[in-house]
Amino acid sequence: MLRISVFSCLSVLAFSYLSSAEETAHYSTKTPSRDGIGKVYMGREISQVVSQHAIGWLERRDREGEEKPSLVMGQLDLANDAVVADIGAGSGYFSFLLAPLVPEGKVVAVDIQQEMLDFIEGKKKLKQVSNIQTHLGTIEDTKLEAESVDLALMVDAYHEFSHPREMAESIVEGLKPGGRIIFLEYRGEDPGVPIKPLHKMTVKQVTREMVAVGMEFVEVRDFLPIQHFLVYQKPKLP
Repeated sequence: MLRISVFSCLSVLAFSYLSSAEETAHYSTKTPSRDGIGKVYMGREISQVVSQHAIGWLERRDREGEEKPSLVMGQLDLANDAVVADIGAGSGYFSFLLAPLVPEGKVVAVDIQQEMLDFIEGKKKLKQVSNIQTHLGTIEDTKLEAESVDLALMVDAYHEFSHPREMAESIVEGLKPGGRIIFLEYRGEDPGVPIKPLHKMTVKQVTREMVAVGMEFVEVRDFLPIQHFLVYQKPKLP
């Protein structure tokens, strides 16, 4: 049931080239666990990537039944002209759900794999959707324009980022003052959620990592079958 995070397909490879300065600044290492890469950030071992063959999984027909993404759309509180960044967009599954919510705005579909962005471009033409913009990032940087985004959405992706600190900082830089980050992550506090432990996150852990990059906790809404809906906000200007 794990959502594939193509945004971190190169996690293990990237980890092999970490600089000692980076290790000292934010990360430590350990013997990799069965489902981890051995890289530790703020007490959390970063998970392995589930699979590199993502499009079929992301576009599966039973996704609505498993994850209820339609319920998520009703909880986003978006203005018609909002700019939304779908971080780790993959096939664009969520980007195309978001697009009708911002008819006067746009969705920035961010991914590190050009083939995924090409897939989205093809789907845009097929569905005649004009307010989705594809955007190529890296494993360390979303490359979003500074203070350009009202909401950044990450769906079962953040726990696999090989460079979570750098990625979070780049997302915060891209947010407008008062902008939000919303995470959908499998509930780490619940042993009944049938997901491998490193592919789940607790509210406490996500909050710790977001506060470290200057975000403020807003709320958690647990209306989904097995995922947290976590909301954080960039401080508004005085």
